[in-house]
Amino acid sequence: MRRTALVTAMATASFVLAGCGGGTDLDGIEVSKGSTPKVTVEQDYTTEKTESRVVTEGGGDEVADGDTIKINYVAVNGRTGKEFDNSFENETPMTLTLNEKTALPGFYKGLVGQDIGSRVLVSVPAKDGVSLLQSADSLGLEKDDTMVFLFDLVSKVPTEASGKAMKAPASLPKLTYDKDKHPAKFAKTKKTPAKVAKSDSAVLIKGSGEKVAKGATLSVQYVGQQYPDGEVFDQSWATGPRQISIAEGSAIPCWSDQIPGHTLGSRVVVTCSSDDAYGKDAKKNGQPDGPLIFVVDLLDAS
Repeated sequence: MRRTALVTAMATASFVLAGCGGGTDLDGIEVSKGSTPKVTVEQDYTTEKTESRVVTEGGGDEVADGDTIKINYVAVNGRTGKEFDNSFENETPMTLTLNEKTALPGFYKGLVGQDIGSRVLVSVPAKDGVSLLQSADSLGLEKDDTMVFLFDLVSKVPTEASGKAMKAPASLPKLTYDKDKHPAKFAKTKKTPAKVAKSDSAVLIKGSGEKVAKGATLSVQYVGQQYPDGEVFDQSWATGPRQISIAEGSAIPCWSDQIPGHTLGSRVVVTCSSDDAYGKDAKKNGQPDGPLIFVVDLLDAS
Protein backbone atom coordinates (compact mmCIF):
# COMPACT_ATOMS: atom_id res chain seq x y z
CA MET A 1 0.00 0.00 0.00
CA ARG A 2 1.43 3.36 -0.98
CA ARG A 3 1.03 6.47 1.07
CA THR A 4 -1.50 8.90 -0.34
CA ALA A 5 -0.09 11.98 -2.04
CA LEU A 6 -1.52 14.32 0.59
CA VAL A 7 -0.05 12.34 3.48
CA THR A 8 3.34 12.51 1.78
CA ALA A 9 3.06 16.28 1.31
CA MET A 10 1.98 16.81 4.91
CA ALA A 11 4.75 14.65 6.33
CA THR A 12 7.32 17.44 5.96
CA ALA A 13 5.06 20.36 6.82
CA SER A 14 4.95 22.45 9.98
CA PHE A 15 1.70 24.31 10.47
CA VAL A 16 0.72 27.52 12.24
CA LEU A 17 -2.95 28.35 12.72
CA ALA A 18 -4.13 31.18 10.47
CA GLY A 19 -7.01 33.62 10.94
CA CYS A 20 -10.40 33.80 9.21
CA GLY A 21 -11.79 36.11 6.55
CA GLY A 22 -14.97 36.50 4.48
CA GLY A 23 -16.25 33.53 2.47
CA THR A 24 -18.37 31.54 0.06
CA ASP A 25 -20.79 28.72 0.83
CA LEU A 26 -20.53 25.11 -0.35
CA ASP A 27 -24.03 24.68 -1.76
CA GLY A 28 -22.82 24.62 -5.37
CA ILE A 29 -20.54 21.63 -4.84
CA GLU A 30 -22.06 18.27 -5.73
CA VAL A 31 -21.27 15.02 -3.94
CA SER A 32 -22.34 11.66 -5.35
CA LYS A 33 -23.63 8.91 -3.09
CA GLY A 34 -21.87 5.62 -2.56
CA SER A 35 -18.86 4.14 -0.84
CA THR A 36 -16.47 5.79 -3.33
CA PRO A 37 -17.94 9.27 -3.76
CA LYS A 38 -17.25 11.76 -6.52
CA VAL A 39 -16.98 15.49 -5.80
CA THR A 40 -17.89 17.94 -8.57
CA VAL A 41 -16.40 21.43 -8.24
CA GLU A 42 -16.66 24.15 -10.89
CA GLN A 43 -13.34 25.60 -12.08
CA ASP A 44 -11.99 28.71 -10.35
CA TYR A 45 -13.78 27.95 -7.08
CA THR A 46 -12.33 30.01 -4.23
CA THR A 47 -13.13 30.77 -0.62
CA GLU A 48 -11.65 33.27 1.81
CA LYS A 49 -12.25 31.21 4.95
CA THR A 50 -12.50 27.56 5.85
CA GLU A 51 -16.11 26.37 5.63
CA SER A 52 -17.74 23.00 6.23
CA ARG A 53 -21.06 21.34 5.39
CA VAL A 54 -22.27 18.01 6.75
CA VAL A 55 -23.34 15.80 3.85
CA THR A 56 -24.31 12.81 6.01
CA GLU A 57 -24.66 13.02 9.78
CA GLY A 58 -22.85 10.35 11.78
CA GLY A 59 -23.91 9.00 15.14
CA GLY A 60 -20.52 8.69 16.77
CA ASP A 61 -18.61 10.74 19.30
CA GLU A 62 -17.86 14.39 18.65
CA VAL A 63 -14.33 15.13 17.45
CA ALA A 64 -12.51 17.32 19.98
CA ASP A 65 -9.32 19.33 19.99
CA GLY A 66 -6.36 16.98 20.34
CA ASP A 67 -8.18 13.89 19.03
CA THR A 68 -6.51 11.61 16.52
CA ILE A 69 -8.94 10.33 13.91
CA LYS A 70 -8.90 8.00 10.93
CA ILE A 71 -10.39 9.52 7.78
CA ASN A 72 -11.03 8.75 4.15
CA TYR A 73 -11.15 11.67 1.76
CA VAL A 74 -11.44 13.02 -1.76
CA ALA A 75 -9.31 16.10 -2.47
CA VAL A 76 -10.13 18.53 -5.31
CA ASN A 77 -8.24 21.57 -6.60
CA GLY A 78 -10.72 24.47 -6.67
CA ARG A 79 -8.84 26.25 -9.46
CA THR A 80 -8.95 23.33 -11.90
CA GLY A 81 -11.95 21.43 -10.56
CA LYS A 82 -9.82 18.27 -10.77
CA GLU A 83 -9.28 15.65 -8.11
CA PHE A 84 -5.67 15.43 -6.91
CA ASP A 85 -5.90 12.72 -4.27
CA ASN A 86 -8.34 10.03 -3.18
CA SER A 87 -7.80 7.72 -0.22
CA PHE A 88 -10.92 5.71 -1.09
CA GLU A 89 -9.30 4.55 -4.34
CA ASN A 90 -5.88 4.10 -2.75
CA GLU A 91 -7.43 2.10 0.11
CA THR A 92 -5.19 4.02 2.49
CA PRO A 93 -7.13 5.94 5.16
CA MET A 94 -5.25 8.85 6.65
CA THR A 95 -4.63 9.29 10.38
CA LEU A 96 -4.84 12.91 11.47
CA THR A 97 -4.19 14.53 14.86
CA LEU A 98 -6.32 17.64 15.31
CA ASN A 99 -3.97 19.66 17.45
CA GLU A 100 -4.55 23.40 17.02
CA LYS A 101 -0.82 24.15 16.99
CA THR A 102 0.27 21.45 14.54
CA ALA A 103 -2.66 20.41 12.31
CA LEU A 104 -3.32 22.01 8.96
CA PRO A 105 -5.62 24.91 9.96
CA GLY A 106 -8.26 24.04 7.35
CA PHE A 107 -8.49 20.51 8.68
CA TYR A 108 -8.65 21.67 12.29
CA LYS A 109 -11.35 24.27 11.64
CA GLY A 110 -13.39 21.99 9.39
CA LEU A 111 -13.33 18.80 11.45
CA VAL A 112 -13.25 19.68 15.16
CA GLY A 113 -16.84 19.52 16.41
CA GLN A 114 -18.00 17.04 13.76
CA ASP A 115 -19.25 13.57 14.68
CA ILE A 116 -17.52 10.28 13.93
CA GLY A 117 -19.39 8.51 11.14
CA SER A 118 -20.18 11.78 9.35
CA ARG A 119 -19.39 12.68 5.74
CA VAL A 120 -18.27 16.31 5.69
CA LEU A 121 -17.44 18.71 2.87
CA VAL A 122 -14.71 21.26 3.72
CA SER A 123 -13.36 24.13 1.62
CA VAL A 124 -9.88 25.32 2.58
CA PRO A 125 -8.48 28.68 1.39
CA ALA A 126 -4.79 28.98 0.56
CA LYS A 127 -3.93 30.66 3.87
CA ASP A 128 -5.35 27.68 5.81
CA GLY A 129 -4.00 25.04 3.45
CA VAL A 130 -1.85 25.07 0.35
CA SER A 131 0.38 27.96 1.43
CA LEU A 132 1.54 25.82 4.38
CA LEU A 133 2.34 22.67 2.38
CA GLN A 134 6.04 22.55 1.57
CA SER A 135 5.56 20.24 -1.43
CA ALA A 136 2.24 21.53 -2.79
CA ASP A 137 3.66 21.62 -6.32
CA SER A 138 3.93 17.82 -6.26
CA LEU A 139 0.12 17.78 -6.01
CA GLY A 140 -0.33 20.22 -8.90
CA LEU A 141 -1.32 22.99 -6.50
CA GLU A 142 -0.41 26.67 -6.80
CA LYS A 143 0.13 29.04 -3.88
CA ASP A 144 -3.31 30.73 -4.08
CA ASP A 145 -5.41 27.61 -4.72
CA THR A 146 -8.45 26.69 -2.65
CA MET A 147 -8.69 23.00 -1.80
CA VAL A 148 -12.01 21.17 -1.40
CA PHE A 149 -12.20 17.98 0.64
CA LEU A 150 -14.89 15.41 1.24
CA PHE A 151 -14.09 13.61 4.48
CA ASP A 152 -15.52 10.41 5.90
CA LEU A 153 -14.76 10.44 9.64
CA VAL A 154 -14.13 6.74 10.20
CA SER A 155 -13.06 6.42 13.83
CA LYS A 156 -11.09 7.87 16.69
CA VAL A 157 -7.61 6.44 17.18
CA PRO A 158 -6.16 5.85 20.67
CA THR A 159 -3.28 8.15 21.53
CA GLU A 160 -1.30 5.68 23.63
CA ALA A 161 -0.93 1.97 24.30
CA SER A 162 -3.27 0.16 26.68
CA GLY A 163 -3.37 -3.41 27.89
CA LYS A 164 -1.55 -5.77 30.23
CA ALA A 165 1.77 -4.56 31.65
CA MET A 166 4.61 -6.98 30.91
CA LYS A 167 7.97 -7.40 32.64
CA ALA A 168 10.77 -5.92 30.56
CA PRO A 169 13.90 -8.03 29.99
CA ALA A 170 16.62 -7.08 32.48
CA SER A 171 19.05 -6.43 29.63
CA LEU A 172 17.02 -3.53 28.26
CA PRO A 173 17.94 0.04 29.17
CA LYS A 174 15.47 1.48 31.68
CA LEU A 175 12.65 3.48 30.11
CA THR A 176 11.97 6.80 31.84
CA TYR A 177 8.80 8.88 31.58
CA ASP A 178 7.90 12.57 31.42
CA LYS A 179 5.53 14.45 33.74
CA ASP A 180 2.56 13.27 31.65
CA LYS A 181 3.68 9.63 32.08
CA HIS A 182 4.64 9.36 28.42
CA PRO A 183 7.86 7.61 27.36
CA ALA A 184 10.75 10.09 27.41
CA LYS A 185 14.09 8.29 27.01
CA PHE A 186 16.15 5.25 27.94
CA ALA A 187 18.90 5.07 30.56
CA LYS A 188 21.40 2.21 30.60
CA THR A 189 21.77 -0.02 33.64
CA LYS A 190 24.54 -2.34 34.83
CA LYS A 191 22.89 -5.18 32.92
CA THR A 192 22.60 -3.30 29.62
CA PRO A 193 24.90 -4.75 26.93
CA ALA A 194 27.28 -2.23 25.40
CA LYS A 195 26.44 -3.38 21.86
CA VAL A 196 23.43 -4.65 19.91
CA ALA A 197 24.49 -7.99 18.44
CA LYS A 198 21.23 -8.39 16.54
CA SER A 199 17.92 -6.54 16.29
CA ASP A 200 15.20 -7.60 18.71
CA SER A 201 11.91 -6.50 20.25
CA ALA A 202 10.23 -6.76 23.64
CA VAL A 203 6.71 -5.98 24.85
CA LEU A 204 6.14 -3.56 27.73
CA ILE A 205 2.34 -3.38 27.36
CA LYS A 206 0.44 -6.18 25.64
CA GLY A 207 -2.48 -4.82 23.62
CA SER A 208 -5.56 -6.85 22.74
CA GLY A 209 -5.88 -5.81 19.10
CA GLU A 210 -5.11 -7.68 15.91
CA LYS A 211 -1.58 -8.68 15.01
CA VAL A 212 0.32 -6.21 12.84
CA ALA A 213 0.84 -7.56 9.33
CA LYS A 214 4.02 -7.19 7.31
CA GLY A 215 3.96 -4.04 5.19
CA ALA A 216 1.16 -2.42 7.21
CA THR A 217 0.67 1.32 7.52
CA LEU A 218 0.51 2.12 11.22
CA SER A 219 -0.51 4.96 13.49
CA VAL A 220 2.15 5.10 16.18
CA GLN A 221 3.59 7.11 19.02
CA TYR A 222 7.31 6.63 19.49
CA VAL A 223 10.63 7.80 20.88
CA GLY A 224 13.83 7.09 18.94
CA GLN A 225 17.22 7.23 20.64
CA GLN A 226 20.81 6.22 19.98
CA TYR A 227 21.51 3.02 21.92
CA PRO A 228 21.79 2.61 24.86
CA ASP A 229 21.30 6.08 26.35
CA GLY A 230 22.42 8.54 23.69
CA GLU A 231 20.61 11.38 21.99
CA VAL A 232 16.84 11.27 21.48
CA PHE A 233 16.72 12.09 17.77
CA ASP A 234 12.98 11.87 17.17
CA GLN A 235 9.69 11.55 19.06
CA SER A 236 5.99 11.99 18.35
CA TRP A 237 4.57 12.72 21.78
CA ALA A 238 4.81 16.50 21.42
CA THR A 239 2.69 16.58 18.24
CA GLY A 240 0.58 13.42 18.24
CA PRO A 241 0.54 10.02 16.53
CA ARG A 242 2.21 9.62 13.16
CA GLN A 243 1.31 7.45 10.22
CA ILE A 244 4.21 5.26 9.11
CA SER A 245 4.51 2.43 6.61
CA ILE A 246 6.59 -0.50 7.80
CA ALA A 247 6.80 -1.99 4.31
CA GLU A 248 10.27 -3.13 3.30
CA GLY A 249 12.09 -0.15 1.82
CA SER A 250 9.73 2.37 3.45
CA ALA A 251 10.99 1.91 7.01
CA ILE A 252 14.35 0.97 8.49
CA PRO A 253 14.82 -2.82 8.41
CA CYS A 254 14.41 -3.37 12.15
CA TRP A 255 10.94 -1.78 12.06
CA SER A 256 9.93 -3.82 9.01
CA ASP A 257 11.20 -7.03 10.64
CA GLN A 258 10.50 -6.58 14.36
CA ILE A 259 7.09 -4.89 14.53
CA PRO A 260 4.97 -7.38 12.50
CA GLY A 261 3.36 -9.96 14.75
CA HIS A 262 2.90 -7.65 17.71
CA THR A 263 -0.67 -6.74 18.59
CA LEU A 264 -2.32 -3.35 18.20
CA GLY A 265 -2.57 -1.52 21.49
CA SER A 266 0.89 -2.72 22.53
CA ARG A 267 3.94 -0.75 23.63
CA VAL A 268 7.02 -2.36 22.12
CA VAL A 269 10.74 -1.70 22.53
CA VAL A 270 12.71 -2.26 19.32
CA THR A 271 16.49 -2.46 19.48
CA CYS A 272 18.23 -2.08 16.13
CA SER A 273 21.70 -3.15 15.12
CA SER A 274 23.62 -0.62 13.04
CA ASP A 275 22.99 -2.62 9.88
CA ASP A 276 19.24 -2.79 10.57
CA ALA A 277 19.04 0.94 11.38
CA TYR A 278 20.34 3.58 8.95
CA GLY A 279 23.46 1.67 7.97
CA LYS A 280 27.08 2.66 7.44
CA ASP A 281 26.23 5.88 5.56
CA ALA A 282 23.87 7.20 8.25
CA LYS A 283 26.02 10.12 9.39
CA LYS A 284 26.84 11.14 5.82
CA ASN A 285 23.10 11.17 5.06
CA GLY A 286 22.29 13.26 8.14
CA GLN A 287 20.70 10.34 10.00
CA PRO A 288 21.48 8.92 13.46
CA ASP A 289 24.32 6.43 13.23
CA GLY A 290 25.09 3.27 15.13
CA PRO A 291 22.63 1.01 16.95
CA LEU A 292 19.28 2.56 17.87
CA ILE A 293 16.50 1.89 20.36
CA PHE A 294 12.83 2.81 20.02
CA VAL A 295 9.76 2.57 22.21
CA VAL A 296 6.71 2.33 19.95
CA ASP A 297 3.00 2.44 20.80
CA LEU A 298 1.09 0.51 18.10
CA LEU A 299 -2.21 2.36 17.93
CA ASP A 300 -3.93 1.48 14.66
CA ALA A 301 -3.28 -0.12 11.27
CA SER A 302 -4.56 0.24 7.73
